[in-house]
Amino acid sequence: MDIREKRYRINYRIKAPKVRLIGEDGKQYGIVDRNKALDIAREKNLDLVEIVPNASPPVCRLMDFKRFLYEQKKKQKELRKKQRQSEQKEIRFTPEISEHDYKFKKKHIENFLKEGHRVKVTVMFKGREIVHKERGYRILERLTKELVDIGKAERAPKLEGKRLSVTFIPV
Repeated sequence: MDIREKRYRINYRIKAPKVRLIGEDGKQYGIVDRNKALDIAREKNLDLVEIVPNASPPVCRLMDFKRFLYEQKKKQKELRKKQRQSEQKEIRFTPEISEHDYKFKKKHIENFLKEGHRVKVTVMFKGREIVHKERGYRILERLTKELVDIGKAERAPKLEGKRLSVTFIPV
């Protein structure tokens, strides 16, 4: 079953004896006999497409159906192209991060936020580092303060096992 059969009934599938006919330019022909509507479609070398089958009488339109399908596909493709999919990026820190590494990773976070992505920042604790959770909280607080003009924290930092994480969203 192709798209023609799913959405619209074309020419020979129209069962009603009379139909409300609309021309290709939107001109109303009024209520016409089905056979006369088919004749008009053949004369103009167009398809007779049933648009509203539940109406009484059903509404039919004269159109080049293949061209109509082509334009629909083209519109769908354009919409998909314009849609921006934002990804969630993840940056990982450790509580013992050096100043240079911190600045380097912060720069990556800034770039991701400017591109419109969400960024999940995770502080990973290894072994006994979990005893000093406050170091992880300090790193995330500092990051939140420094990124206030580019992005904001979606919620407060959350500790999940040995991971402390917060998600930043672009402003």
